Formats: sequence, structure tokens, C-alpha cells
Amino acid sequence: MDSARRTLQAMRVEENRLLADRVQVDQAAVRRLQFVSVTLAVAASGFLASIFWLIARNTRRQRQGADTLRQANENLEAQVDASAADLRDSNARLQSIIDSAVDGIIVIDSHGRIEAFNRGAERLFGYPEPEVLGRNVKMLMPSPYHDEHDGYLDRYLHTGAATIIGTGREVTGRRRDGSTFPLHLSVGEMSIKGERKFTGMLHDLTRRVRLEDELRTSEARWRSVIDSAVDGIVVIDAHGRIEAFNPAAVRLFGYEEHEVVGRNVNMLMPSPYHEEHDTYLARHLATGVQKIIGTGREVTGLRRDGTTFPLHLSVGKMTVAGEPRFTGILHDLSARVRIEKQLREQTSLAKLGEMAAVIAHEVKNPLAGVRGAIQIIGTRLPKDGKDARIVTEIVARIDTLNELMKDLLLFARPPQPKLAVVDVGALVTTTANLLRGDPAFEQVEVRVDGDPASALGDAELLKIVFVNLLVNAAHAMQGRGTIHVSLASIADMCQMAFADEGPGIPADVLEKIFTPFFTTKVRGSGLGLPTVRRLIEAHHGTISIACPSAGGTVVTVQLPGERLAVTM
Repeated sequence: MDSARRTLQAMRVEENRLLADRVQVDQAAVRRLQFVSVTLAVAASGFLASIFWLIARNTRRQRQGADTLRQANENLEAQVDASAADLRDSNARLQSIIDSAVDGIIVIDSHGRIEAFNRGAERLFGYPEPEVLGRNVKMLMPSPYHDEHDGYLDRYLHTGAATIIGTGREVTGRRRDGSTFPLHLSVGEMSIKGERKFTGMLHDLTRRVRLEDELRTSEARWRSVIDSAVDGIVVIDAHGRIEAFNPAAVRLFGYEEHEVVGRNVNMLMPSPYHEEHDTYLARHLATGVQKIIGTGREVTGLRRDGTTFPLHLSVGKMTVAGEPRFTGILHDLSARVRIEKQLREQTSLAKLGEMAAVIAHEVKNPLAGVRGAIQIIGTRLPKDGKDARIVTEIVARIDTLNELMKDLLLFARPPQPKLAVVDVGALVTTTANLLRGDPAFEQVEVRVDGDPASALGDAELLKIVFVNLLVNAAHAMQGRGTIHVSLASIADMCQMAFADEGPGIPADVLEKIFTPFFTTKVRGSGLGLPTVRRLIEAHHGTISIACPSAGGTVVTVQLPGERLAVTM
């Protein structure tokens, strides 16, 4: 028992020891657990503190971000409100500009439908905006543009080929009442939200076209006045350059208008006026001194062919666009001068005729008696004696004087032609054959060519004309050469041209060629060509003499043709 008790006691001691060890272990575990718990508690507290700090920080940041975002939203809303206000103001200003524009403004879409139609367009076409919005813009166009517009717009959208977009041109518009009017249309293209739009600016050209028509009418009226004027009208600028040259001036000078416009007007003047004109014009512009401006005087003009002729020139001054211009009105005095010359000649011829009649009565008859008496005396003298030769010379001189008297009477009082149809070619040939009997003309050939021509004339008087012309031509060639006679019918006139192969006639002699008693021959009365002209004028014909540059002389005679027999 005791051993059992001891064993039990030992077991209890061991149990108590083990219990004590277990308590110590448990206490150590508790302590460790407490340490861990404390550590965990401390760590948890730090972690929680960190979390709370982070949460607080994030909360602060979120609160700050929210404040910032709210402030940004408020600023953005303010900016949007300001932009919207600016946009509204801009749209209002733009609409005001569009509505107050004098010109019409129309906006259409890619289908041609009208989207905008300002007040200017309303005034132009007579439609209020609601009546046209959504309708095709071709309603504002007359035919054929009305029918062509959609095709043109579709072609442009597919090909990009533009004829008016980006530029402008004159077109025709159609009003609400159906009337049409001229417009200048310029078209621009824009894109709004990816959709293509077209803006048309329309300017009414009615007043301009009316003014242009009035200007053209006025210009045409004044142009017709100027063009129909009988007198020449030449307009020059301050430098003397020709700006206008009417048809009468063309006829006067022989230049076409395009040949003289832009050239100096002194090209129409012979020397010394050609060299003096620019100086005179410059002096007038510098000093205002004028000699002919505002008045008129007789001057000399220079034709294209180099001939001169008398003119009456009156000059007026005007101002165009602030620049001086000068208008010269030129009246051809050739007819007047010719008439004055004819009057002087007729006066002289009348006096000459009176003198010739007196001479014929007072000189010719006694002269015939003297000739007869001398011839009788000559028959009584020895034929081989000196006195007989003197008598023969006296008779020859009396005959020459008698011929001169005949020429003088023929010139002063030409007989009235007895008109009949004359074959001038045959008459010239007959006259030439008569001259061939003269030894002085043995080496002269007369060739008649051209179309057969007939004239109204007196064959005997025309024979006198042809003899004079052929003899003069033969003398010019010194009795050797060919005289060419060309025949032609020009209008109602028969023309004969006598051309020789001589040296020609000097210009100073040519001027006096028809002057009575003027001659270059040693033995000549100076009445041959003047008498020829008198006889031709008695036939209502003309005679002219020219000296070609190639040499020789051409005398041209024109006589009325046989077709004028009924009127004469």
C-alpha cells in the first residue's frame, strides 16, 4: 500500500511537476500569444491608422478634386455660356449683315434646295423667304437656265468641273411676276457638318445695263453723226496722237482708221507744218496761247499717196477724264479751189474771147489782105532772087500768125460739140495713120489695145484732141519709140490712156501744164493742151496727166460712153 501510496505520491509529484511545466509552457505560450496579440494589435492599429490616414487623405483629395472639378465645371459652363452668347451675338450680327445687305444672298444645299434667302433677295425676286425655303433655286431662273441648272449642279458634284463656282458671271433672274432682269452672280462653296452648301451673291445689274444701253445708244447716235458727217473729223490727245478718224477723214486722206489711230496727226501734214505741229501743240499746252483753236483757217493736207490738197480746218478743245482732247473738223476745199480756179479761168477766157473776137475782126481780115498783097508782089519778083525768098518767109510767118489766131479762137471760143457715137479706137488709129505721113514721125509706132470702146463725141473735135496728144508724145520721145493707147470702159465712161516712153514731165512743169501760153517748146503757142482740156470739158469729160516712177508720161482721157446718150 505504501508503495502504491508512494507510487501514487510519486505519480502526483510527477503530475504536479508536469502540471507545473505545463503551466509554465502555457504561461510562456500566453505570454507569446499576448506578445503576438500586442504586436498584432500594434500592427493592426498602425495598419488601421494608415488606412484611416489614406482614407482621410483620399477623402481630402477627393474633396479637393470634387471642388476642383466643380470649379472646372463651373468655369466650363461659364465659358460655354460666354461662347454661346458670343455665338448668338455673332449669329445675330451675321444675320443682321445678311439681312441688311443690299445684294441678294441665297444658300442652297447639294440638291439645289434653298436654305437661306435674305431680304436683298426678297427685294430682287419679289418672294418672301417662307415661299422659297425648301424649293429648288431654279424657280428663280428663266429658260433655258431653269432646265439646265440641276444637270449642271449634279455634274459639278460628280466631276468637280465648275464654270461659275469660285468665280462669277452675268446671268438672268426671273421675278415672282415673271419678268426677267440682269444679275451678276458669284457662287462660293462651303461644308457644314460634312454636307456641301453653296452661297450665291446676287447683284442687280438693271441700272448698270440700262446706263450701258443708254451709253451705247448715245455713243451709237454720236458715232452715226460723226460717221455720216460729210466733213472729216479727227480727234487727237495732248500728245498729238490720233484717237478717232471718221469715214469722211478716211475718204479725204486715203488711210483706213486702224492705220492712223495711235499715230501722230502730223503724218497728215506736208512740210513745214509736219515739223511745226508738235511744237505748236506743246506751246499751247504750256502757255494757253492759241492760233487756230476755237477758230479756223485754210491749211494743206497730205494724202496717203503723197499728194496735197486744200482744207479748211476748225479745231475745238475738250476735256475727257481730266485730259485735254482736240477735235479737228476738216472740209475739203478742192472743189471750191477748183471752182475758183475755173471761175478765174472763165473770166480770163471771157476776156480772151473778147480779145480774140477783136483780133479776128481787126487783125485777121487785114492780115489776110496783107498776105494776098505780098503773094502778088512775090509773083512779080524773080524766083531765084533774094527778095523772092524774103517774100516767101513773110508769107510763112503770116501763115504761122494766122494759125495762132485760129488756135486762140479755138481755145477762147471752142465750138459746141455735135455729139454722136464714135468708135474711139478707130478714130485714134486713123489719126495716127495721118501722122505717119509726116517725116518727123516715121520712127514712132502707135499701138492701140484694150476692149473696143465707143464714146459720145464730135469726131472732128476729138481728132484735134488726139492729134495734140500724139504729137506731144512723139516730141517727148524725140521722134523715136512707141505710144501705147489703152482703151477701157469704166462704169458709164470711155477711158483712153496715152502712154509714151519719154523722160516724163518735171513736177514744176506739170503744175502749169494746162496754163494758157505756157510752153517748154522752142516753137509753140502754149495753147495745145489748154485747148485739148477745153474741148474735152465741152464733151463733159475729164483729162489728167501722170508721170509714173518707171518713166514716161500717161495722159488719161475719159468721155461719156454711148450708154449715156439717152441722158445727154
